[in-house]
Amino acid sequence: MRRRVVVTGLGLVAPGGIGAKAFWELVSSGRTATRAISLCDASPFRSRVAAECDFDPVLHGFTPQEVRRMDRATQFAAAATDEAVAEAGLRFEDLDPHRTGVTVGSAVGCTTSLEREYATVSNGGRAWLVDHTYAVPHLYGHFVPSSMAAEVAWRVGAEGPVGVVSTGCTSGLDAVAHARELILEGSADIMVAGATDAPISPITLACFDAIKATTPRNDDPEHASRPFDATRNGFVLGEGAAMFVLEEHGHAVRRGARVLAELSGFASRCNAFHMTGLRPDGREMAEAIRGALTEAGARPDDIDYVNAHGSGTKQNDRHETAAFKAALGESAYRTPVSSIKSMVGHSLGAIGAIEIAACVLALRHGVIPPTANLHEPDPECDLDYVPLTSRRADLATVLTVGSGFGGFQSAMVLSRPGEHAA
Repeated sequence: MRRRVVVTGLGLVAPGGIGAKAFWELVSSGRTATRAISLCDASPFRSRVAAECDFDPVLHGFTPQEVRRMDRATQFAAAATDEAVAEAGLRFEDLDPHRTGVTVGSAVGCTTSLEREYATVSNGGRAWLVDHTYAVPHLYGHFVPSSMAAEVAWRVGAEGPVGVVSTGCTSGLDAVAHARELILEGSADIMVAGATDAPISPITLACFDAIKATTPRNDDPEHASRPFDATRNGFVLGEGAAMFVLEEHGHAVRRGARVLAELSGFASRCNAFHMTGLRPDGREMAEAIRGALTEAGARPDDIDYVNAHGSGTKQNDRHETAAFKAALGESAYRTPVSSIKSMVGHSLGAIGAIEIAACVLALRHGVIPPTANLHEPDPECDLDYVPLTSRRADLATVLTVGSGFGGFQSAMVLSRPGEHAA
């Protein structure tokens, strides 16, 4: 019998509230967490808005040593892991550590700490020959993204497969999918998987300013993220983390765990076309969607909701709309689609995992989160994007997709417990 992978715990650090409950209250209500940047001096930049997390590591029980050692993104991952493990009800000391693994996705790693330490050792960039003695002793850990996965592994005592997935903005989806594959192939029974990023820093702001990918709508931060709206003019940067406890289905059943959702299908493609450009026909994303549906044993008309990448750039929104039409056919016009980036921004590598969490919670509550700020639909984006207000629905099978620089396209199908059982 084919192994199956289910979610038994989830944890979140997200803009607008810490924890799954606060996150769901925000996105299901259609409120936005986008605001003027406060984490760094954004005055020199074209785009000065973001979706920040009000996160205090001390209030979350981190020791001064942990705060010193861990980058902000690593702290997010650790806090989200604690919540996911608590919900799953696992006692890792009772488990075989060699059958337990960790996968963490991240696009930009420990950017916050690296930038801070470079500014310190270079005396604010004035010294070409830097003095390493001014750096914190954990600088190497900030430099190597694997330190984030190592911290999570130490936290849960995982001695099985542990690693980092970094595929740009699809990192979160791909990291969870990689963990799923390790369980399916029999390399692990339990994986703690998800993604984290804390990119709100001068270097990231400057990079996106250079290609004009982020919005200059600084006078109205609350309404700056406008996926699928005719007035959109770029995405809003975000930060955060989502972590999950994934288990082999039989393992979860034997211990009496509450199954939140099944990860029933996944596929990814690359357009091999351009670092930031997308083909307008959405062919590669459509292929990823078809592959995920095939693995899940689902038809296009089985999909009750699509969680879109929905970044709020004209190129992405039109590409994605074309992909949905190509992959789902006539069902695309009957299937609700929404983008939570309209409320929590685009947290780069973390957002794919945060969107998986939104799908799990949508399945649990029977509610489709809306696309906030969608007042003037783009005529080229003519699907049902659930504008402004959430919608109650009987959700059995949902699709979430991601699109990343480099041409990465990923799609995952999630099912309500008991659906599509093989």
